[in-house]
Amino acid sequence: MTTETGIEIVARLRTAGCVFAEDEAALLLETGATGAELEELVERRVTGEPLEQVLGWAEFAGLRMRVLPGVFVPRRRTEFLAAEAASLAKRAAETAPVGSEHPPVVVDICCGVGAIGAAIADAAGPLHLVAADLDPVAVQAARLNLEPIGGLVFEGDLYDALPAELRGRVDVLAVNAPYVPSEAIATMPPEARDHEARMALDGGGDGLDVHRRVAASARSWLAPGGALLIETSVRQAPIAAAFFEQGGLAARILHDDEADATVVIGVRGADRAGGHGPS
Repeated sequence: MTTETGIEIVARLRTAGCVFAEDEAALLLETGATGAELEELVERRVTGEPLEQVLGWAEFAGLRMRVLPGVFVPRRRTEFLAAEAASLAKRAAETAPVGSEHPPVVVDICCGVGAIGAAIADAAGPLHLVAADLDPVAVQAARLNLEPIGGLVFEGDLYDALPAELRGRVDVLAVNAPYVPSEAIATMPPEARDHEARMALDGGGDGLDVHRRVAASARSWLAPGGALLIETSVRQAPIAAAFFEQGGLAARILHDDEADATVVIGVRGADRAGGHGPS
């Protein structure tokens, strides 16, 4: 940072408590905004709006995802879920019946801006990609990110948003549902609690309200051998895994220490002819 404008922006960001003030200032200047436009961006950041919402994008799994004001900003730890889901999608493609012309069906529920679905498609190759979210602004952002790569995005509550013809055909169901207990929302960083949709954060009394609902109905949407993946906390993971088992899925828990990420995976047994995918 050598220009006076850059130095001033760094100082303002530091005063506002931005730990990576120099990096953030560089990104704000790289937007190309000048004068009043740049001042507006800096002001939004110093008043606490997430940098990703100010910039209009977030990096996720090496991809630049469009982000709109007020939406849930994709977290880097969720890249672990996306990578595991991509691996399962690849396996579904590899184990499909010989001569099958249908790509794996991947569904991203509670999709936010569509980061998980985009990362799976980028890593796993051709997919039939469907995403859904209850937040209309998130749906708008997800369409910006997923429609250019052939994804379909629907607005609605969990499975209610999905086309009926997907029932029993989903190979990979990736879900980053809210899992913060309601009473803990107040302890979250202001960037999240004040600038992201409450529905994307609040998981109910124990943080697992949406996990219960997802697990209860997942089996009817999964193809035989299909997998459900949900991000959660280390403490909540055994409880979520029990929901999976109650819903008829074989559950296991994965944890990545480096990313501090925990994912519960549930697999529907290949209980009828023609099943494919992970077992």
